[in-house]
Parts: sequence; structure tokens; C-alpha cells
Amino acid sequence: VRFGHMFLVALAIGMAAGAGLLLSTYGIREDMAGAIETPRVLFKLGLTLLLAFASTRLAFVIGKPGVSLRSAALALLAPLLVLLAGIATELIVLPQNAWGTSLKGQHWSFCLVFVPTLSIAPLAALLYAVRQGAPEKPGLAGAVAGLAAGGIAAAIYAWHCPDDSPLFVATWYTIAISMVTAVGFLLGRRLLR
Repeated sequence: VRFGHMFLVALAIGMAAGAGLLLSTYGIREDMAGAIETPRVLFKLGLTLLLAFASTRLAFVIGKPGVSLRSAALALLAPLLVLLAGIATELIVLPQNAWGTSLKGQHWSFCLVFVPTLSIAPLAALLYAVRQGAPEKPGLAGAVAGLAAGGIAAAIYAWHCPDDSPLFVATWYTIAISMVTAVGFLLGRRLLR
């Protein structure tokens, strides 16, 4: 019970810090009230929340020794399938000559900097929380904490990001989250032994 409670508290602090950073710097996009009704924005928000939830659940389970990771790991297939469906839909709906523009978007470089920045507090909180458990594979546990932190950061960033194409999300969000996952792996190997 103690680990579960501590994990939730750390997670809440990390998420609040990430959200606070967004709100105190760039804020939520100005047209969000209308944009949130569009399929692409709903897709982006839903996908990032689904990834954040599934990966955070896996981070929680990985901190408990002897517990099977199978069902929590398989849950990561859900955001992957949703993403693939979004990509397929976009490729069908958009004319081929618009694919490149949609993929590149307008703010890919900002995405690659700001998602990792927003993940710093959630990653610190998750690494701290997982360390209170007893992860059997420090590198893997750190990578999962990084994936969860990247997912949380992406879910926060999605409220600011004006690039809504699933092609953009599939490319730049994935790269940004992968960067955080790699950092989590490296930190995990050192901090979670």
C-alpha cells in the first residue's frame, strides 16, 4: 500500500509541475475551445492520454518485484493501434501531395525541445517513485519511467501544439518521447540499482 500511495503522490507532483510549466510559459493554444471539437485534436489528446495512462501503469507495476508485467506491457498496444489507425485515416483523407507538409508541420523543432522539457518533472517523480519499489531490471525500469514521463509530457504539450496531423504526431511526438525514454534508461541504470 505504501508504494502505491507514494507512487501516486510523486506522479501527481510531476504532472502538476509539467502542466504548471506549460501554463506559466506558452499556455494552451488560443483556439482550443473550437479546436477540441475537431477529430484531429480529439485524436491527439486521446492518443497522448492513452499512452500516458498505459505507460504509467507499466511503470507502477515494474516497481513491484515478482509481479508479472505482461498485461501492463500488452496495454501499450492500445495507443500503438490507435496511432496506426490515425495514420491510415490521414493518408486516405489527405491528397498525397499534402502528406509531406502535414508530417513536417510548423513547429516540429519546438516539439522536440518542449516535450522533453515538460517531461523533466514527471521523469524525476517517476524515477523517485520506482526507486522506492524494487525494480528487478534498473535500465528497463528507467526506460519505462522515461516512456511514461514522455507520454505525460506529450499529453500536456498537446494542449498547446497547433500541429494536429496524425502524421506530425506519429513522427515528432514519437521522436521526442523516444528521447525521454532513452534518458530514462540511462538514468535508471544509475539510479535504480
